[in-house]
Amino acid sequence: MASDGTSNDPIEKHPQPETEGERLPGPGKSGSLTDNMGDEPDHGEETYRGTGKLTDMVAIVTGGDSGIGRAVALAFAREGADVVLSYLEAEEDDARRTGELVEESGRKALRVPGDLTSEEVCRQLVDRTVSELGRIDILVNNAAYQMAQPGGIADITSEQFDRVMKTNLYAMFWLSKMSLPHMGKGSSIINTSSVQASSPSSELLDYATTKAGIVNFTRGLASMVAEDGIRVNSVAPGPIWTPLIPATMPEEKVESFGTQTPMGRVGQPAELAPAYVFLASQEASYITGEVIAVTGGLPVTI
Repeated sequence: MASDGTSNDPIEKHPQPETEGERLPGPGKSGSLTDNMGDEPDHGEETYRGTGKLTDMVAIVTGGDSGIGRAVALAFAREGADVVLSYLEAEEDDARRTGELVEESGRKALRVPGDLTSEEVCRQLVDRTVSELGRIDILVNNAAYQMAQPGGIADITSEQFDRVMKTNLYAMFWLSKMSLPHMGKGSSIINTSSVQASSPSSELLDYATTKAGIVNFTRGLASMVAEDGIRVNSVAPGPIWTPLIPATMPEEKVESFGTQTPMGRVGQPAELAPAYVFLASQEASYITGEVIAVTGGLPVTI
């Protein structure tokens, strides 16, 4: 739900979405799209104003079709960057709309569909970016998979565990390793972690495990590449209203999603994008190995 732009009160800035009965097919399945949500997220379409912080940079955003990825792609474009969108083929309609938002901002949008659980698909994403845009200045490892299991570990299949690990950790590893040779001084990698990294929910055990791993990977890689003038940081979202929520969580969890925060509401993707812009920009030149929590007041202490 878009902000009306009239309130400075963070509690009232974005009303709690109408979530009753909200359900979507699972991620990567036909129909699991933003347009099919009863109450669509706010990506900053009407509110984000750029000031040239990322002029002429080239950014890859995985999971760039919708939700947090769309908000980041939009903000990056309005800050002056060309954006490469990575997404699953079934999300083509969402990716097309995100690409239009980037192009309406006067920047290039390169859409590259594919399943990042494949090392070869990750390689193709990097190769195509370099071939068509010449380099990589920003890598945002944002693509993620989750599927809540109310029964906890007993209900998490090996197939699900493998998909979560490969989407959330393997792809980040592969893309970072493959991108670094094409990144110069002043470049940055930004990895999406989660409040789940330090406050894991039992129904999201596998997902939470990867989000903690992302933080350690971020800090280790940051130390490794600092001497090359490349920064590596992470953003840890709290409960954010995206298609992933009604696609992967039980109905009763969707209806109360976000109300447990001190602010008493879910966050919107538009509220996360400025953190990614900041970390990608030269304003964050002395920040590496850090985690910025955007959680509505929930602590992230990992």
